[in-house]
Amino acid sequence: MSDPRVVSLAPSATATLSALGAAECLVGVTHHCDPPFDAGSAHGTDPVAVGGWITPSLDRVAALDPDVVFTSDALQADVADGCRERGLAVDHREPATLEDVLADFRGIARTVGRPDAGERLAADARERLEAVADATGDRPRPVVYCEEWSEPPMAAGNWVPDAIRAAGGRYPFVEAGERSREVDPTSVAAADPDHVVVHVCGRGDRVDAASVADREWIDAPVHVIDDALLNQPSPALIDGIERLAGLFGIDGYS
Repeated sequence: MSDPRVVSLAPSATATLSALGAAECLVGVTHHCDPPFDAGSAHGTDPVAVGGWITPSLDRVAALDPDVVFTSDALQADVADGCRERGLAVDHREPATLEDVLADFRGIARTVGRPDAGERLAADARERLEAVADATGDRPRPVVYCEEWSEPPMAAGNWVPDAIRAAGGRYPFVEAGERSREVDPTSVAAADPDHVVVHVCGRGDRVDAASVADREWIDAPVHVIDDALLNQPSPALIDGIERLAGLFGIDGYS
């Protein structure tokens, strides 16, 4: 299979393609993507920025004559449909759990003709997760509250509950696979979290920890981390789990 012309409209897909060594296939990305230096090299071009994650220009996408367009999350379902209406092949993914994320490493790799790279990436991720589990051992599991949005406060869902468990914590706020949801401050206080992790969508790590720590219903250390480490269903999530293990005091991850 020759190198396909790929447009990625999802930062998670761009990050996964990069980890697979397939960023060279990219001819288009969004303003929110962070492609590596060699992106587009298989086609002798730099990837064209076609707009935002939710508001890409589908005319620009079509003009790039892609063999496949990657989209992700229910919020991009309309974008995916718009691409299909233009006759474009679309690989649309909506992972809900950590297992889904790992499966998508393989699926994305297959779509671009690099199944072996997908197997290696998934195997490496599992090996890293097993190393965290081994380091966690029988340690007591701290209660963790993860805030994905702050106005109003929303507890993170989807794969984040899995990530907390994988890092050695307990997460009583949202079940794995369920969407993030607004929380009642009294329920957070009643759960008495040992750690608060703030990863507000689109803010990176540019959140003032004091703005959360000063709330009356927060009585725990507040950790602000780059939102891509937990919000992005890509290999960055494995980095995020290792980062959490360090925050929880797991040996070898501090």
